[in-house]
Amino acid sequence: MEILYDVAIIGGGPAGTTAAILLAQNGRKVLLLEREKFPRFHIGESLLPYSLTALDRLGIRHELDAQAFHKFGGEVATSCGKRIVKFYFQSGFHIEHPSAYQVERAQFDLSLLNRARHVGAHVHEETPVAEVSIHPDGVSLKTTAGTTFSARYLIDASGRNTLLGSQLQLKKNYPHLKKFSCYAHYSHVEREDGIDGTLTRLVQAGRHWFWLIPLDAHRTSIGLVMDLADFKARKQSPEAVLDWAINDSDLMRQRIGQNTRITPVHSAGDYSYRNSRLTGDRWILTGDAAGFIDPIFSTGVFLAIHSGEKAADILEEILQNPQRQPSLFRQYERDFNGLMDKYLRFVTAWYRPEFMEVFTTPTQHFQLAAAVNSFLAGNTQPNFALWWRMELFYFVLFLQRFFPLCPRITPKNSPSNTNLTPLPTPPQ
Repeated sequence: MEILYDVAIIGGGPAGTTAAILLAQNGRKVLLLEREKFPRFHIGESLLPYSLTALDRLGIRHELDAQAFHKFGGEVATSCGKRIVKFYFQSGFHIEHPSAYQVERAQFDLSLLNRARHVGAHVHEETPVAEVSIHPDGVSLKTTAGTTFSARYLIDASGRNTLLGSQLQLKKNYPHLKKFSCYAHYSHVEREDGIDGTLTRLVQAGRHWFWLIPLDAHRTSIGLVMDLADFKARKQSPEAVLDWAINDSDLMRQRIGQNTRITPVHSAGDYSYRNSRLTGDRWILTGDAAGFIDPIFSTGVFLAIHSGEKAADILEEILQNPQRQPSLFRQYERDFNGLMDKYLRFVTAWYRPEFMEVFTTPTQHFQLAAAVNSFLAGNTQPNFALWWRMELFYFVLFLQRFFPLCPRITPKNSPSNTNLTPLPTPPQ
C-alpha cells in the first residue's frame, strides 16, 4: 500500500535536509528525494553566525565543533593588496555569536542527510524527480524511474534546478547580475597566524573578484566571479581563465604561489534569479529553489538553512491547523522575499566602485562598520537600530558616487580595470 507522507521534499541540500530533520523530529512522515549520491562536490562552504541557532535545533553542532574549521570574520581587499580591511564577528553590532564555521560541503551535506535519516525521514538518493502534480488534497511526485510518491504537502528544495519553478515557469533572472564563476580547491595557500587564518577573504580586482575560504589546516576553496560577457570574450576554458585571473593579481599570486590545485575546476554561469511565486496551494519553495542572488558574502547556505527552517515550522503549524495555510504561506513569501531583497541590495552595491572605497575606509561614527559587520554575520532580524545604520551606510555609498567622502581607488593602488561598468537599478 502506498504511503501518504505528510511532507515530500525534493532535494537533499541544506534547505531540504533542514526541513526534513525538523519535521521528522516532530514525528511527521517525511519523504526526501535526492537526485545525486552523497557525498558530492559542492561550493557554498562558509556558514554565517546567525545559522548557529538553527544548527543547534538540527542536532549537528557537536559534529561541527569537533570537525569543522572555525571562522571568526572576514577580510576584503583590493587585488594589489594595498587596501585591506578585516572584520571580526565579535565586533558586530549586537552580535549573538562571535564565530561560525567553514565546511567542506560534501561532508557537511552528508552529515545533514544522515541526520535526517537518523530522526526518521525516508531518504532516497539517486532518485531524480521528473514531474510534480498538484491536487486539491495533496501532491504526487513521479521519478525518472517511474515510481510515484504522494504527500499532503511539498517542499521544493531542488537547488538551482528549481524543478517546480521551472515546471510552472516562475523563474525570473536578474539582468544586472549575469555572472560567471569558476572554482576549485587548493592546498597550502598562504595564511596568517591565529584567527586571521580562519577569515573568509574577498579580493576585488575591478571587473572580477575572488573568494578564498579555508576548509581545514591545508585546503582552501578559491573561486573567481566575473561578468558572463567578460568570460565569453576571453574565449578560454574555465581553468585558463582562473589561472589568468590569479596571475594578474599581485595579492592572489602571492598567496597561492606555486601551490597545487587538488580538484578539477568547476564552473557555473547566469545563476542569479528568483521565482515570481514561492508558495502555492500545496507547495513551498526553499533555498536556491526559491532564488539565488550571488556567491558574495556566503548568503546562499544561510538562506537555505533559514528558509528550510521556516518552511518546516510553517508546515508543522499547518498540519495541525490546516485553515491557517493561506495566511502562513503569505507570511513566508513576504518574509523570504523581504530577506532576499535585503541581500540583493547589498550585492548590487558590491558591484559598484564606490563600495570598495567606502568599505575599505571603515568608520566608527554611528557604529556603521559594526552594523555592516552584523549584517554580514546574518543579522537580518527586524531591528530599528540596525536598520537606520544600514540605511545610512547606503546613503554614504550614494554620496560617494559624487563626492570623495572616502579616498578614491585609483590605478596606482588597483588594476587599471577598477572602474566598473555602472549597473542599472535592480528590478523590483
